[in-house]
Amino acid sequence: MNLKSLADRRVAVAAGLVLALVGGVSAQASAARPQTISGKADAASHRSGGGAKGTVAACSQEVLGVSAVKEPADSEDARHLLLTVQNAGDEKCSLYRYPLVRLGDGRTTAPVIRESDVTPGVPVTLAPGEEAYAALLVNGPMDEYEAKSITLRLQGRKPGSSAGKPIDVPMPVETLYANDGQRVTYWTTASGVALDFIMSK
Repeated sequence: MNLKSLADRRVAVAAGLVLALVGGVSAQASAARPQTISGKADAASHRSGGGAKGTVAACSQEVLGVSAVKEPADSEDARHLLLTVQNAGDEKCSLYRYPLVRLGDGRTTAPVIRESDVTPGVPVTLAPGEEAYAALLVNGPMDEYEAKSITLRLQGRKPGSSAGKPIDVPMPVETLYANDGQRVTYWTTASGVALDFIMSK
């Protein structure tokens, strides 16, 4: 074998080693790359899947201050009441649909005025210190019964569910005269909007 042939073989072997080395690195890189991206994607989807962590909790009696006043304040009777709740907690909370209000020993809670739902399906979210309102029509043109208490229950996120325990609302007068004509509005952050639905009744 002459020197030229031996040199050619050495060059060929060296080239083959280089190609094999480069191919192996490329294969390793290509194998590693999808795994890294996939891992990041899985981690991101896991974090987004924990979205419930950022969900605003339903308001409960533990964080709310509650009051009831006559409307207008100088009225002789107490047919129209404004119910006010204030978020006294440290975090946001949401009010769903309308309050379930029972007057005295009433057989049922006050039916809701359906058209008072000005933002259907959207809860009222209160930051700390913020207030929400619901207007209550105590009676209509029917026989009345004496009510010496107002009990309010908050609804939960799912229809038919409740949030927290019943709340005893301070009475604006000693005795209310209620009947089956009582009605309540959906929660709103504008007291005037709530009252508009009952003051003409």
